[in-house]
Amino acid sequence: MFDFVAKHKRLLQIVLGLMIVPPFAFWGIQWTQRGIGSSGDVADVGGLKITEQEFTDALRQQQDQLRGRIDPSFLDSPIVRRQVLEGMISQRLLLQHAARQYLTVPDEVLVETTMAIPAFQIDGKFARERYDIALQNERMTPEQFDAALRRDLLVQQLTGALAESGFVSKAAAEQFAALRAQQREVAEHRIRADAKAVQISPEVIRAFYDANPARFQVPEEVQVEYLVLTADTLAAAEKIDPAEVAKYYEANLSRFGEPEQRRASHILIAVKAGASEEEKRKAREHAQAILARVRAAPASFAEIAKKESVDPGSASKGGDLGFFSKGMMVGPFEDAAFRLKPGQISDLVETDFGFHIIKVTEIKPGKMKTLEQVRPQIEAELKKQRAGRRFAEAAENFSNLVYEQADSLKPAADKFGLAIQRAQGITRQGAGVPALNHPKLLAALFSDDAIKNRRNTEAVETSPGTLVSARVVDHKAPSQRPFESVKDAIRTLLAQQEALAAARKLGAVLLAELKKGEVSKTGFESAKLVSRDDPKGLAPAAVSQVFAVDASKLPAYAGVESPDGYIVYRVSKVVDAKPDEARQKAVQSELGRATGSEEFKAYLDGLRADAKVEINKDALESKAQ
Repeated sequence: MFDFVAKHKRLLQIVLGLMIVPPFAFWGIQWTQRGIGSSGDVADVGGLKITEQEFTDALRQQQDQLRGRIDPSFLDSPIVRRQVLEGMISQRLLLQHAARQYLTVPDEVLVETTMAIPAFQIDGKFARERYDIALQNERMTPEQFDAALRRDLLVQQLTGALAESGFVSKAAAEQFAALRAQQREVAEHRIRADAKAVQISPEVIRAFYDANPARFQVPEEVQVEYLVLTADTLAAAEKIDPAEVAKYYEANLSRFGEPEQRRASHILIAVKAGASEEEKRKAREHAQAILARVRAAPASFAEIAKKESVDPGSASKGGDLGFFSKGMMVGPFEDAAFRLKPGQISDLVETDFGFHIIKVTEIKPGKMKTLEQVRPQIEAELKKQRAGRRFAEAAENFSNLVYEQADSLKPAADKFGLAIQRAQGITRQGAGVPALNHPKLLAALFSDDAIKNRRNTEAVETSPGTLVSARVVDHKAPSQRPFESVKDAIRTLLAQQEALAAARKLGAVLLAELKKGEVSKTGFESAKLVSRDDPKGLAPAAVSQVFAVDASKLPAYAGVESPDGYIVYRVSKVVDAKPDEARQKAVQSELGRATGSEEFKAYLDGLRADAKVEINKDALESKAQ
């Protein structure tokens, strides 16, 4: 209970600005917004609307996560937009359910989780300055962060509880585990395609070239110059007065050093929530009696704590809580601990947990950094703060300038101190430069206005806090590769296709003959024992076929097409195995989770059926424009 201040019982990977959403995360749920709003609202879920801005922010997060891993043209596709919206709808359904059931996240869990976030830590310990900087960068107040984190934890609790609710009987799990552990002795015979043995006539090669012009087309491409405006760019140009740095240092002294830390032990006599006055009186009397014993024999504090304290995290350690600094404990406990001297024992301290007897055992004095040591850090923070405040205005001016003076990027470059960069080989499908690899920007670069009129593109936000405008300086229309330059490649391709088809046909014939018993010998390789859990390199399709053959009639044969031809498998023996208890339990847990996932999906479907969900298709589709 109280030991969370010294131990991270669980580590949740929640990093502001980096945590991505499928299906739930830090989407702001605006509980005060009831009813279908303006026509720009994307959806309404039982009275909670999903605004255009919320949806746009969530879509952008999803796109940023996927960018660089999939085709850029897919990032703003109807599939991605619909998946993001469905995730937001599911989140709201769960939060509405939680509200109806009066489910909450306790404050101590919120504190524990916040302290365990890696982005807020230095050397594995919570650092207040990291927390403050992260929230400043995200333009969030502590109250906004706490509300978002509390919602996210609540959804995690719900999804976890529902997904883990699946049940599979022990007998079914044992049977399934035995099937997975069963081994089959398998030998394989490969029939490989031999493209070298295939002759392709010039007429066939030419006919293929003529019939598939799109395959031999050099794609349209452009060479561009471009500007990138970011908050970091603005920050680099900021000038900070030394007096401002000194003032900031004096106002934030607690951030520039290691705060005083105290090590303490405690004995907790718990009082349950909602206890009566009589129950509280009895707990206080019991605590007073223990305090008298400790005062009479201070050296026995640890032994008494082991016997009397009800804090499961510290009692076994004689009540030791380890080191902590201010802000890590609940108020009354912290106030008392920081008033005591080493070896001193407190009076009774009452908190929401009950009554505490505290003994401070060690004090680590704080260490302060000098102004000169932290000057670069303060200057960087002040620059970033200023740039963040200026960015919205700068972004509007930048957008207006590249639009109004569309024949050149130089005016915008001069005004904002930006370097005009160049890139080439950009196609409609993508760009090698990350800053340009955005579907909306690529579409603008290949518009008539950009190619024919050589005008600047509009300023496109390619990622949060990043605006890019580009201008085409050279354009190459799509062209056809000459037949002579591709005929050898066509010959190789057709030979491979023909050889592959012949090998697969031969393999299918051989398999049929083996099943009829018409072939007594063939070139099978050495046999090996395989199982579903240990396929020894067999492809999933091959494993499926091998374990589908009739084990009562051995040898049995199966076959699958392979990338280089065809493989015939001979199953000659079945070895049943009884998995150990640990494996059976693992399989039972695995099946339970799978069942739980199906039940969770069904539960969500039920919530959706009971709620009134309206989707504004026009607003949803407009996000692609």
